Amino acid sequence: MSETPTTSSVSKGCFVFKSTSKKRKRHVGVGGYLVDGSDDNGSDRFRICQKLWETVQMSTEVIQDQLNKHVLDSLVEFIKKHDLGNSSDVWRQSTSEIPTAALMLGVNVPDHAMTFRSLCNLLQDSVTPFLVSVHAKECAAVKLLIQKVLEQLMGKGVSVDEEQEDDTALLQRTHCTISALCQWYKTATKKCTQVYPQRKENLKNNDLPRNNDLPVVVIFKDFEAFNSQVLQDFILICSRYTQELPFIFIFGIATSPSAIQHRLPHSVSSLLCIEVFQSLSCTQHLASVFDKLILNSQFPFKLSSRVIQVLVGIFLYHDFSVQNFVKGLQFSMLEHFNSQPLSVLCCQKKEALLCAKTLSQQNVERIRHLPSFMRYVETQEPQKQVELLTSDEHVKDACQKLLKNLHKYHKHYYPVLQCLHSLTSLLPKFPLGKHIRELHVSCIEKNLWETEEYDSAMQLLRILAKDELVAALEKCAEILKSANTKRMQNVLQQVEDFIGRLEALEGVTSEDSSKDGVILEKNRRTDLFQLQKTLLEKESRRTKRINPYELLRSQVIDFIDSLVREYLSPAELQPLSEVCYYSSSGVLRQRLNVTPRTSIQTALSHPFYYLQNESLKTNAGTISSAAPDLCIVYKLHLECGRLINLYDWLEAFVTVMSAAEDQDADSEELAKFDSLKHARFIQAVSEMEFLGFVKSTKQKTDHVARLTWGGC
Repeated sequence: MSETPTTSSVSKGCFVFKSTSKKRKRHVGVGGYLVDGSDDNGSDRFRICQKLWETVQMSTEVIQDQLNKHVLDSLVEFIKKHDLGNSSDVWRQSTSEIPTAALMLGVNVPDHAMTFRSLCNLLQDSVTPFLVSVHAKECAAVKLLIQKVLEQLMGKGVSVDEEQEDDTALLQRTHCTISALCQWYKTATKKCTQVYPQRKENLKNNDLPRNNDLPVVVIFKDFEAFNSQVLQDFILICSRYTQELPFIFIFGIATSPSAIQHRLPHSVSSLLCIEVFQSLSCTQHLASVFDKLILNSQFPFKLSSRVIQVLVGIFLYHDFSVQNFVKGLQFSMLEHFNSQPLSVLCCQKKEALLCAKTLSQQNVERIRHLPSFMRYVETQEPQKQVELLTSDEHVKDACQKLLKNLHKYHKHYYPVLQCLHSLTSLLPKFPLGKHIRELHVSCIEKNLWETEEYDSAMQLLRILAKDELVAALEKCAEILKSANTKRMQNVLQQVEDFIGRLEALEGVTSEDSSKDGVILEKNRRTDLFQLQKTLLEKESRRTKRINPYELLRSQVIDFIDSLVREYLSPAELQPLSEVCYYSSSGVLRQRLNVTPRTSIQTALSHPFYYLQNESLKTNAGTISSAAPDLCIVYKLHLECGRLINLYDWLEAFVTVMSAAEDQDADSEELAKFDSLKHARFIQAVSEMEFLGFVKSTKQKTDHVARLTWGGC
């Protein structure tokens, strides 16, 4: 409702008013975002955002495949090992055990789907076309599980000639038995050389399976969620057909291998030949994604320190899902390009410079209002300040220069950050953080060299032994080799010079250097008393003669310190950092880390918050007739007590609906309830009961009991 007439009433109630004016509608874009018709670069921002979105998707899949390559290759070797003809005959004749791979994937369940998809593609390409993957929710009974296996094998698992499609059509439920599968399998394996020729090419001549038999691989994607009795019955049935069907099971386990013992008794687990395969932990996966996407100068979109803390916090304290972390990154990207008109400059260097040349007058004015640009203007000479504030061409030229400096800053920042982490990761207790993302967050939010943790790390680095210092510098050299800037190549030459001078020191062995320095081991408990004693001894020996190693070590640490102060300045101090850094952590937390009850109550009380429809805007205490039926019923029930009379509730609902149809509240037509409105009311009340707001009561048959109290 747009306007609410003043009313007076003795009792509190809910009043309905007809709309007297129409508001101008605004267009709503994809995802509920408002589209401003005056925006002159919306299409360019959408194009850049879409390109970066695709880059994130492709990079994530490549990283996932690289991390899972070892465990997936091991699984393929396991299946081939139990499928070879020269050993499979003897093995199957002597036992009825079914080869089983226990694939430990971790508790990050949302990431399992991509792993299983890669596994299925790999097995179908190199091992067997007879592949089945089942979910627990689809297999509540053993009959449904067998039916699902037969459907995937006989309906989708293998494709034959079009003339013989009827012979391999899906069997009816009455014929869904393992015996029927055996008969079909004998027929299907005879056509194996026609429908699956690459199988014969991939295997060596002496590794061909007996009688061209191909294994039937059954993947249980969520093993812990299956009913234990269903699993037991299915395994017992399959164990009786091991001579006819070469079954191989793969259990997707999220917890630990002991889950098999908890789900299956010994009489059933003894029928399985189990081998455990461990995938990489989700924290290692996150570190790889962080290094390849966020700590990458070629990826123009950046996250502020608080946004990173929100995403990592959700990852660590909710689901450990890397896929959800990537979705949070993509949402941040979408929100940034939607809310920041200057994000059109958030692209590769050449494209950004071209966009800066053709900035509109409106965007030039937006650049003048950026806090980082205002700080830049204040540092210029008075004449230059006047030009930047009055001339659009000077702003465009300055913008191109600042964008070049921003890209150069990122190219220098990440190699130096990685070098510093390679040094500080050797220290005990990790004063600057165990992971590089922790060091990155510290660098972009404040001057790192002004913190106590940095001073502590520098003191520990000044007592490193020669071997550890040389190993750390060699890591730095490897990192700097990938940097393609002239300044980083000069840094690389200096680092290599330090390495050569350290290795060329005569008369300084590992034992001698360990006397002057402390070998710091991460895995050994730190003796703080001994460390303090060593530092005090170092202070007392300063007046004595310093040996060549100590002098050179001090030069190395001073050089590293100078690099940190020069290249690891906070990102927010860089001019035009707002165009590529997303910093709205509050919006991100509100969207990604929500509470279900609050979200439901907000959606029902204020549907405009999610639908962004102008007709749904209402003042406090009013109900819009344009709102969904569920929202109207919910608002009406808030005015009731513990028991709600269904007739009164229905009457109030019809009154609200009639307001949109310009009907008089006292008319005879209103007294006769419309059957359509009646049906809509019943459906809305059923949805309220499903959501847990009301329930039926035996106290009064025409009443329902209210279950929730209070609002948002």
